[in-house]
This record gives sequence, structure tokens and C-alpha cells, in this order.
Amino acid sequence: MCGIWALFGSDECLSVQCLSAMKIAHRGPDAFRFENVNGFTNCCFGFHRLAVVDQLYGMQPIRVKKFPYLWLCYNGEIYNFKQLQKQFGFEYQTLVDGEVILHLYNRGGIEQTASMLDGVFAFILLDTANRKVFLARDTYGVRPLFKMLTDDGFLGVCSEAKGLINLKHSTSLCSKVEPFLPGHYEVLDLKPSGKVASVELVKFHSCKDEPLHVACDTVEALPSGFDLETVKSNIRILFENAVRKRLMAHRRIGCLLSGGLDSSLVAAVLLKLMKEININYPLQTFAIGMENSPDLLAARKVAAHIGSEHHEVILNTEEGIQAIEEVIFSLETYDITTIRASIGMYLVSKYIRKKTDSVVIFSGEGSDELTQGYIYFHKAPSPEEAAEESERLLKELYLFDVLRADRTTAAHGLELRVPFLDHRFTSYYLSLPAELRTPKNGIEKYLLRLSFEDSNLLPKEILWRPKEAFSDGIASVKKSWFSILQDYIDQQVDDVLLEKAAEKYPFNPPKTKESYYYRQIFEKHYSGRSSWLPHYWMPKWVKATDPSARTLKHYKSATQE
Repeated sequence: MCGIWALFGSDECLSVQCLSAMKIAHRGPDAFRFENVNGFTNCCFGFHRLAVVDQLYGMQPIRVKKFPYLWLCYNGEIYNFKQLQKQFGFEYQTLVDGEVILHLYNRGGIEQTASMLDGVFAFILLDTANRKVFLARDTYGVRPLFKMLTDDGFLGVCSEAKGLINLKHSTSLCSKVEPFLPGHYEVLDLKPSGKVASVELVKFHSCKDEPLHVACDTVEALPSGFDLETVKSNIRILFENAVRKRLMAHRRIGCLLSGGLDSSLVAAVLLKLMKEININYPLQTFAIGMENSPDLLAARKVAAHIGSEHHEVILNTEEGIQAIEEVIFSLETYDITTIRASIGMYLVSKYIRKKTDSVVIFSGEGSDELTQGYIYFHKAPSPEEAAEESERLLKELYLFDVLRADRTTAAHGLELRVPFLDHRFTSYYLSLPAELRTPKNGIEKYLLRLSFEDSNLLPKEILWRPKEAFSDGIASVKKSWFSILQDYIDQQVDDVLLEKAAEKYPFNPPKTKESYYYRQIFEKHYSGRSSWLPHYWMPKWVKATDPSARTLKHYKSATQE
């Protein structure tokens, strides 16, 4: 996890523009480099480093003697860089996994490069010999990337939007800053003036398609067919492989543990594999919640079962409310459910950074979208429509859960790893018949649970624990986190303001005091940038007025009387 920043064709002094690069310093607390591009005095790279692999040669932009005309600034982890080296005979000069991007590009161009990377990434690749700039982002947008391109060819690229919104430029008062689309690469011509012109934007991978890099995966061809035992076995094999490949790190590994199915499975498999490869420190797991909240109690049970070194962070209401503004600033969104869920994750990340030496943090993001874990999937009209909704959610992850998971951890210099979004695991799961993937017997994620039933990885009551939204599970059963927030916000927003909300904010107008409150804070920091959120996250097929699972009729807590 790092912070990348680059400018091409700046009219203003680069030493002034460089101040914008410091807005993402939290993403790389270990080192910073600012470098001009030879022969292009108005082009530069900025890089904030979190040292996770190759402590000695990991600074960027990466340049190697073999390709003196290539400059690479990237944020991510490429899990198959050693397999690619073996397959193509690449001669690496560093231990940095991202160096493979230079070799792949030299061998087969940008299309093959983006398609063959098994990992999470956002990168800027400059080829001065052919005067090209390339941008690319992984399938689910696990690593963030924003760009700004003016009419006269001034390009700014950054891990977070906050590093671009205050750039100075002669012809534009308010340049359009937008997220770079996941699963795409863009080709731009670099002119002698340092300005650029976009040539093409290409989608190189869809979540349903088996990725090209399967050809050099450590797990070979799986048995075909959709009989239940084969499917369950394949799910276990691919999920374990997804966790195993993400063990690549020179820094201590930890795991977020809410006590729900997803994070519990990740933690259990992670600890099992750490023992197998003789990692000689205990796995630290982290849970946050109010005293005796459902998540804390369940996480405690899981930690005891798997034998992790467990940490509990007690959330008090005042601390959560005080964090709202800094959370919205970190997130760069005003989406209601994203902000609610981010407060707990932001505070537990803060604890991890201050009180422990864990830096590489595993988490369960992506499972709800992939395995139809949201409670509203019980209301899907048909398995086919449920499958379509699952794919839509996966495509929009970069706007919601993946955005939350990245920003809340990156704000405290942690690196997130999300095995449920492994390319091969997700493409296999989405290839299964729609009927197999739907909730069964009133239980969501039925197939995933069934696949691990005989593994003894988790206690049965955790494996079959009903869905609990993170923003609700951290609170007590009697009063959920969202209602605590709403009670506080009711005192902060006047009824008259809400009545005129649509006039003040015509795009995605706030419908509640809570959403109005969040929007005010967002506009304070990112005025006029409301289009970053195309729509609010809301459940489908139900007449919901609030995104919380606790407002849906299906919701039942095991501890409710």
C-alpha cells in the first residue's frame, strides 16, 4: 500500500504543485520521493512508500538498467511475479513485485501486462522512447486511482482525489477529477510539450471472465462439473489459494475479525497457512464494538477457537461521533452506509497503527457481493436476477465497500488484503449455476457456508451466523449504531435545512437529516464534487428507506429476546 502521484504538462511550478502530493502522505509513512522526468521539465512523479516488500530497493518511480526509458509508479501487490519470471525467463534487478510490470510491458505491450497481473494494482507507466503514458487499475479497484485531464492536455493522477483537487492550472478553475475505472487501462500520447492526449480506454478484464494469468497459477486445472461435492472442494481449494498467495510480506500480518462469516473464514484459513509455512509470530486479530456488542462476542469466540492473539477495541459513542468529519475527509464520499461502516473500521485501524506492529491487514470485503450475502437477496425474484445483482455490486465495489476498506486502513498507513476478491476465486464462483448461489433455507451465503462445514475451521454457530452489517454489529442489539448516529444528528440539522435540501444539493439530494449532515461535511472539503458518488447504496427488491440491514423485516438477531 503506497501513495502514487504524477503530473504531465503542468504550467505551474512543480515545487508548488508538489504540495498537493503531500495530501496523501498517510498512504506511505516510511519514505517520500519527488522526481522530475528527464527531458520533460513539466512532468514529475511523487511517491509515498509503505515498505512491505524489498526494504532496500522499493522506492519509486521504479527504473531498471535494462529499460532506461520506462518509469513506473504503482500501488499494489502482484502475487504472481515469481511465476511470471519463471514462465517468461525475466531477469529481475530488484525484489519488488511491481518490477514485473516493466518486463511484461517490454515483452507484450500494455494489454498483456494488465491481463497477466494476478493481484491488486493501480499504476502509471511512462514510456519516453515511444512517448506514451499508460494508466491501469485492477478488476475490482481494490487499489484506488483518480485522474484529472484538462482540455489542453494537463494530466494529474493520484491514489486519492484529495491530491488533485487543488492543483494549479492556467486554463481551468475547477478541473474534473474522477475515479479511474477498475478493470481498465488507458493509453495516452505524450507530446514534446509534456501535455498528453487520450488515445483509448480499454476494459481488459470482467469479473466473470477467467483471468489470463490462470495459465501460470500455482493451483492447476480444477475438476469440472457442477455436482455439489466438486463445487465445494473447488471453493475450498481456490479460497485457500487466495489467502496463501497474499502472505507475501516482510512486515507483520494481522486480520480484522468482526465475528461474521467472512472475516472469520479469512482469519481461520490465514492462521492455518501461517502455521504451515512456519511464520514465527502469533496472528493478531482485531475487533471493534461497544461493550457486549454482537460482533465483539462472536469475534471472541472465533479467536478462542483458532488461537489468535486477539485485541478488542471498545467503541464509545462520543469517539465515534467525533471521528465523522475525518472519516468523510478520508473516504471522499457522502454515501450513508459507507460512512456508518467506516467509523468502526477507521478507529480499529487507528488502534492497530498506534498499539501494534501489524501492518499487512487481511479482511473479508467482497464476500457479500460475490456470495449474495446481503439480506435483501432473500427477496430476489429469481436466481438469474440475483446473479445479475451480484455482478452489479461487484462492479460498483470501488464506490462503496472497497473504497471504505482502502481509505480507512490507508489513513493509518496500513495495507489491506482481501482474498475474497481474488480474480480466480471470484470468476469460478460467478461461473457456477445461478441456482446454486442463492440463499437457501432462509440462510444467505448458503453455498459458501456449506463448503466449509466439514473443515472444523470455525465453530458451527459462527459458520452459520446470520448476516450482521458491520455498522450494526459493532453496536448493542437494543440500539444499533445507525440509530445512535441519527439521534445525535437530529440535534445538528434543522428541519428547514432538510426541506430545502433538493435546492441546495440537486444531485443525489439528501432525504434524511443524517444524509444531509454527511453531505455538508463532504461539500466543505470537496465542494462541487458530488458526482464522485453516482448513487447511494441501497438494498434492492424491498421498500427500504434506510440501507441498514436492521430495518429489513428479515433481520433477526440471535440475542434478541
